[in-house]
Amino acid sequence: MFGGEFFFIIIVAFLLFGSKNLPDLVRGYAKILATLKNATNEIKNEIQKSVDVNEIDTSIKNITGNFTKEVEKVKSTVAASSADFGKNIIEEQQANIAQIAENIEDVTGPIKRQNNA
Repeated sequence: MFGGEFFFIIIVAFLLFGSKNLPDLVRGYAKILATLKNATNEIKNEIQKSVDVNEIDTSIKNITGNFTKEVEKVKSTVAASSADFGKNIIEEQQANIAQIAENIEDVTGPIKRQNNA
């Protein structure tokens, strides 16, 4: 079927343009098709590059988003740990101060009694 239609088109082209002009016409048609094919390929390449860039941007946003979440978790953990650590140090120091005050009281108690006597 395709061969018959193609043959009919060639006969019509010979009748319309003649055998002398037909090769130039076919060459021009081939150049137009080549140019159109190149333009189509360039458009496809630009679209593909755009898609690749968008995928990279999305990947970078996901990675940085996850990284930011992890950093925030670490910050909150460190803040909680340092607060507990500072609280423990203060409690230990207060206990030490109380013990020293008690030891001073034990030592100064007999001295005070001797001075009063």
